[in-house]
Amino acid sequence: MKSNIPVMSLQRLPVYLNYLKTLAKDGDKYISSGAIAHALNLGEVLVRKDLAYTSAQGRTRVGYVLSELISALEEYLGCNDKKNAILIGAGELGYAILCYGGFKNYGIDLVAAYDSNPEKIGKSVSGKPIRDVASLDDDVKKMAVKLAVICVPAQYAQEVCDRLVASGVKAMLNFAPVILQTPEGFSVINMDVAANLAILSSMI
Repeated sequence: MKSNIPVMSLQRLPVYLNYLKTLAKDGDKYISSGAIAHALNLGEVLVRKDLAYTSAQGRTRVGYVLSELISALEEYLGCNDKKNAILIGAGELGYAILCYGGFKNYGIDLVAAYDSNPEKIGKSVSGKPIRDVASLDDDVKKMAVKLAVICVPAQYAQEVCDRLVASGVKAMLNFAPVILQTPEGFSVINMDVAANLAILSSMI
């Protein structure tokens, strides 16, 4: 993660990128921070501050050149630097993630999934092989994997996390409903679907 950018700002950058790409398909050439803010229901000052972390430069009266802004966001997010990722836990959630095709937009190649169920090992989902979790440690090193997605039950998540850290993985997306203990400097994003739904429920 970029050390000088607030987490919330970093989380908004992919949102900007996805929106701007829809405009590029329509042939638009320029875009202002105000137009982005209006479309995404954000404050214009907030958008300008977020975009200032990238190399994009706005122009007086016309805003940003759309193609340049897209390139600046892609560069900042590392979309042009291919990174191998793996998924552990090929259950229903893992299956859905394997079928998702959007990782390539950010330079991420989900190369394989891992499971301990003999009925799943050896099969493939959307062209991604499901391998025996016993081979996880060696495979991480062989394929230079730096990113991982954890979709295992809570009672197995810390063990899987420890193996990934020891093998050289640098960051992970955790869908298990448990807080993982990781070394200082290791990046983890926890995705607790139930907790987020509870937050939404409290807003109704």
